[in-house]
Parts: sequence; C-alpha cells; structure tokens
Amino acid sequence: MKRICLIISLLLSVFVYVEAQNMPVPMSYVRLYDFLDELITDGIIVHQTAVRPYTRKQVANMLEQAHMADSTLNTRQKKDLAFYLNEFALERDTMVDNYVQFTDHSTYNLSLADPQFSYRAKNNSFKMRLRPILGANVMASKKGAILQRWWGAELQMDIANHLSIWGSLRDYSWNGNWLSDSYFPGAYDKIRGAKIHYGNSLQAPALRNMPGVQYKEANYGGDFSDSKGGINLYTWWGSVGIQRDNIRWGDAYNSSNILSGRNPAVPMITLQLTPCKWFQFDYFHAWLVSNVLDSTYYYLENTAGSDVALKNYRPYNKFMAANMFTFTPIKHVSLSFGNSVIYAEKTIQAAYLIPIAFYKSLDHLMTKGVRTQNQNSQVFASLSVRPIDHLQLYGSFFLDEVKFARFKKSNPQNNPISYLVGFNWSGWPIKGLSIKGEFMRSYIACYTHSIDVLDWSSNSYNMGHYMGDNAQSIYAELAYRPFRGALIKLSYTNDKKYNSYAYLRDNIGPTISEKPFDHCIYSNDELRLDGIYEVHPNMFMTVSLGYNNAQGFDNIKANALPSEDLGDAQYYLDKFSPLFYQGKNFTASVGFSFGF
Repeated sequence: MKRICLIISLLLSVFVYVEAQNMPVPMSYVRLYDFLDELITDGIIVHQTAVRPYTRKQVANMLEQAHMADSTLNTRQKKDLAFYLNEFALERDTMVDNYVQFTDHSTYNLSLADPQFSYRAKNNSFKMRLRPILGANVMASKKGAILQRWWGAELQMDIANHLSIWGSLRDYSWNGNWLSDSYFPGAYDKIRGAKIHYGNSLQAPALRNMPGVQYKEANYGGDFSDSKGGINLYTWWGSVGIQRDNIRWGDAYNSSNILSGRNPAVPMITLQLTPCKWFQFDYFHAWLVSNVLDSTYYYLENTAGSDVALKNYRPYNKFMAANMFTFTPIKHVSLSFGNSVIYAEKTIQAAYLIPIAFYKSLDHLMTKGVRTQNQNSQVFASLSVRPIDHLQLYGSFFLDEVKFARFKKSNPQNNPISYLVGFNWSGWPIKGLSIKGEFMRSYIACYTHSIDVLDWSSNSYNMGHYMGDNAQSIYAELAYRPFRGALIKLSYTNDKKYNSYAYLRDNIGPTISEKPFDHCIYSNDELRLDGIYEVHPNMFMTVSLGYNNAQGFDNIKANALPSEDLGDAQYYLDKFSPLFYQGKNFTASVGFSFGF
C-alpha cells in the first residue's frame, strides 16, 4: 500500500507543476485578442493563431514574452502591456494593482474601480476571481431603436495549481418598444423585431457575422441567457476537461470557414496537448443541438378537459468529434490540419472518443457493413505565414466532400469545399495602424447533408462561415490604436449568397454540376466605424456608426432542379436578413459594459 501511495504521489507531483491557470479567455475580449494579434504580427512574440480561445495560461505566457522584449515595444504598447500584465496578475502569482481599492490585503483584494474580488493563498494553492457582469447598448436607425441589456457574474478558481474551475451567467434582454410603428405596427412585431438574431428551426439564422443565440421562446420574446463554464485538469504539457464554450479553428479575422465560434456554445470534452514549442494538439467531443425532431421520442403531457395526452417531441441526438494538429516547423510558419465527424446515434460512439483518429475510416467500419448511409465527415487545414515582420499571410480550407476526379476540367461536378485567404499588415510605417483583407468562397452543398440532422450546424447556426454554401464574402479593415485601451476600426463587408439548393441524395450529382456563384439571390454591403475604449480591465465604452444595404433578388424559373430553392426578392430578404437590417440603413449605437 505504501508503494502504491508513493507512485500515486509521484504521478500527481508531475501533473501539478504549472505556471498559470488553464481556463479559456472569451473571444469576446476583442481588445486583448487584438493586442496579441498585433504583437504576433509585429514579430515581438511567437504563437499560433489558428486555435482559439487561448487559455489564461497561454495569454500569460505571451505577455511574459512581450515583457522580455520590452525594448522593442513602442510607448503605447508598453502601456497596454502593463495594463494586461496587471489583468493577469493572479496567473503571475502577484496581486491585482488597482487604482481604487475598497480593501487591500496580502492575500485578497476588493476593488470598486475594476469591480472584482480576487484572492490568492500565500502558498498559491488556491486562487479565485469573482466579477459582476453588467452592460447596456442602444442601437438606433430610421426604423427606431433597440435597447439591449445584460447582467450576470463570472467566477474563476484555480485549485492546487492543477485544477481550474470557471463559470459565468449572462442574462440578455432586447427591448423593441422603441421601434417605429410604420415598420413594426404591433406589439408582437416589435418584440420580434428586437430579435435581430434568429435561432430556431422555423427560421434560418440571419447571414450576419454576429454571435448566435437561442431564445427562451422559439418564436416570441427578445430574451435569452448564456451560461458557460467548465473544469480542467492541467499540467505543463496540456489539459483535459469538460466545458461549455465556443471554439474557433482556422486563421481568420472576420469569420473562419472551419469553426467560426458563432453558434451558441456547446458542451464538450476537450483535450489539448502542448508537449513542445513547435507542436499543439487539440481534440473535442461535443454535444450539438440538432433542432430536428425525433418522431419516436416524446413525452406525454396531460391537458385539461381532454382525454388525449399532448405529445412533446424531443430533438435527435447530435454529436461531433474533431481534432486539429498544429505544427510550427520554423519560427514564422504555422500549419494546422485535422478532421471531424458529425454523427447522430442514440448514444455516444466509443470510437469517436479516440482523439487521434481518421474518423471517415471509423465511420465506414461502423456503417458500411449493413449498407446504411454513413455519417458526415470532414477534413480541413489552415496555414499562417509571416515572411517579414508586420505581415501575416493566411489561408484555410474546409473539405466537406471531395473526389479528386471532380477537379478535372472535363468533370462538370464541383467539390463541396470552402476556402479562405487573407492578409494582415500591422505596425509599419505608422505604429498602431493595421490593414486587413479577407476573401472567402464556399461551393454548392458545402456544410450540408442529405440527412438534416448531420449538417454542419448546431442550434440551426452554421458552425463554419456565416454565409453558408454557394456564397462569397469580401472583408477589409483599417484599424488604429491611438493610445492605451483604445481601438478605432473602419471595416467594409461585401457578402453575396447565390442559388440555394437542398441536398437530395438521389440528385446531388446534377446539383453540384450547377455553376457556382452564378445567380445572386441575396447581398449585403456594410460599412462600419467602431470605437472601443477599455477604461479598466473588462470595463468598456463602445460607439458604432454603420451603413448597410441588404437586398434580395428574384430567382423564379421554369427549368429549376428539384433541389433548387425558388423565390422572389422579398422571400430571400426575409429568409436571410432581419427586418431591422433590410434595405438601406444608417445605424448608430452606444454602450458600456462590465465584463465581456
């Protein structure tokens, strides 16, 4: 027994050595991610950018890298660095240095200026941070105004230097009472108008680069909540955990075409390995929300005055397994590739719990023996190159279904794939100035499947690029950081959606033989000027001015394929754009927030 205890103790001693907490930094922390991107592109620090969110451990290490290269930073970058070093004080085994403190002690700190309570045990065996979340935003146009408010709290804990526990709750309400009667005549219309996101099976989510939500009521109400959290066991070489969060895979600044992180967060088992500086491995198994009802699975509910029980149908189970290998063979080149499978079974399949696997092969093993339809598998890759300081070139590819014969010019069929390319020029010749450009194309039937429950979505939100299949997106951005905590960004987006098709298994050949990017059925041009100022850590003031022109186009013809979705201009406009954004709109918004 003593020998067993000794072995266990030795194993734990290996596992508990760590430098920082291993909880994710929300991707909504735009200012921090923008600062890190600037340092990476300028060649000041080295880190892969294809897999996000970063953990607090990774961010703390990147900040320490920048601190070691302090002489190469300009004045504004030094102030930003000092600001974020203080934000990650607990990870650096120091106490938070706030401007206004309600109380200060060697182990705990309660601040009012940066509203939070932090605690660090003297032996660093326990660390915690508790923060409130509060924010509001008013968005107005000629169609009236929408008031957005949110509140909640987040808690972060690190125990014994090897266990991270975190959780957050944000409750949102979008009030449309100030919307114009001419555009939204009834009370129901105003509540529905405030729902500028769609997230149910009855209405496709809007083709806008906005975080996805699932409303408390599918067709009524502007309220929703967002709860995230998890528990991670970690060491210097990696971590394993279970959490509910968003994941972005693939280098991109507007929207990734692999995993954009736009869909509502999903619960997942995660594994991340970083055994050396030049290699990182990521895996997750997720429980997706299918929004497809299972006619065989329901609850019975008794109703007053009726002998017939009401059937409450439940959605089909939907799971996903995915891995990503990231290599940095030389200092400024990062290559990531991986594969995934979406499957819909009654229970979790053990084979898909294997982190390092080619899931298409496993799928064939389990489905082809009885001649049943296989599950939906994909492969993808992302490449980032920084040939000189201040310049990043990147691209990513999503291969939904590929046959090499389709690449021949003589073959009329196209592969359902998506590709994205872009660049980021930062910090020269004007310090604090960056220019970004991004181009994306997705071919017909990409992200889709003949079995609805197996498509590349969760909560009806496409998990890849928000434009979906047979679409094109152009993005340009000019950003300037005039002083510490401030970001001014001018951006332009041109989105086009072309002929829309259903995936019919017996008709997929003619469908993918149709000319992609042929007839535009929906487009949206958007010009935005955004300003953000981080007063204290996680305390933001925001202002935004925008112009957009969302249009639909007729697609009514006699020779359409059975799979083609036909409609007039208003049909596509209603399908892909909320009423608030339809047509030509000048929009202004102002807001503040505590927390992300």
